Amino acid sequence: MRFHYDKKQDILYIRFNENPYYESQELQEGIIFDYDKNKKIIGIEIFDVSRKFPIEFKKSILKQKLPLSLTIESDVKEEIKI
Repeated sequence: MRFHYDKKQDILYIRFNENPYYESQELQEGIIFDYDKNKKIIGIEIFDVSRKFPIEFKKSILKQKLPLSLTIESDVKEEIKI
């Protein structure tokens, strides 16, 4: 599982696996699910994430010992492997 946060655009993308992308569906404004050809969810894109998630969410991700790669984009690209 990978998390990718674009600070400039305030978009969080959560990728569950590396299956090839097939199609997307916007479930509600600013929340998009990506599917593979078997209709399995491979990713979720969340726009305006800082307004939708409390600051505790970011803190809890950084505290967890999960096998994930967190990429934060801003003026300086930074990747944190947890």
